[in-house]
Amino acid sequence: MFRIIGKRLTEVILFILFVTFCSFLFLRLAPGDPALTILNVDELNVSQEQVEDLREDMGFNDPVLVQYGKWLLDFVRFDFGNSYITNQPVGELLLASLPATLELTLGSLLVMLLVAIPLGSLSALYKGSWIDHVSRYFSIIGAAVPSFWLGLILIDVFAVRFSWFPTMGRDGFISLILPAVTLGLAIAGVYVRLLRSSLLDSLNQEFIRAARARGISEMRIFFSHAFRHSLPPVITVFGVSLGSLIGGVVVVEVLFSYPGAGKLVVDSIRQRDYPLIQGYIVLMAAIVFVVNTLVDLSYRYVNPELRLKERKLS
Repeated sequence: MFRIIGKRLTEVILFILFVTFCSFLFLRLAPGDPALTILNVDELNVSQEQVEDLREDMGFNDPVLVQYGKWLLDFVRFDFGNSYITNQPVGELLLASLPATLELTLGSLLVMLLVAIPLGSLSALYKGSWIDHVSRYFSIIGAAVPSFWLGLILIDVFAVRFSWFPTMGRDGFISLILPAVTLGLAIAGVYVRLLRSSLLDSLNQEFIRAARARGISEMRIFFSHAFRHSLPPVITVFGVSLGSLIGGVVVVEVLFSYPGAGKLVVDSIRQRDYPLIQGYIVLMAAIVFVVNTLVDLSYRYVNPELRLKERKLS
């Protein structure tokens, strides 16, 4: 376990260095001047000299490598700097918005599990039946429909026409339902098909036929043996698709004006708030590292064959 964590930690350090430098470079090459945004030139008369003085004070005139080096030294000391717009510490802003993002992520994963596990399991158990066809159509539609379009439909039907749910904001559990359902349904289709395929493969294994020959009940065979055997591919795909999930969270937060880290960073991109964007990138890299490490550990738990191979090698 410690070898896995150490390997992952080395990988995430290299990953953060690569991603933060690339994002730092691309942000500086993007059109727009954060000095003009800070001075709010649309509402105030600002001279070019004042703009240049601010650029000099903020270090925008330094070479990109020098700017990145200064940021990296502050980052090593866990100092993400202050927002250009609000002048608040970036760490505090991200931590304040993170609970809303985690709520939405966990809510959407719960919706995905409530949809994917029953549909995928029943589709495998009753292959060729009507429920198998329903799950196939659901998977195709789920993979084809963008999350923002699905969100707009849900807002129009359940928020505008019936007024059952709020259209935006974060005000208790009821305001979480539509965003979570939007993202959960958008990602459930992939896992329905994957779980069905993996279960069908598991049900055809030799150890399943041996269990049936011993007279073990079908329900026990399914839940104690086949279902667990089918989980490794699903867990692997979840770790790989984590980036897509984070991107989906950003889209849904903007669509529903949900005050999470995704909406915060989109607003920061519009305002050229470099410290906040860099802080968000580091935060997402850390989350991806933690989740992927947990996925690796859980993969070894649900796959006894891998544990046996590691013991033989050691």
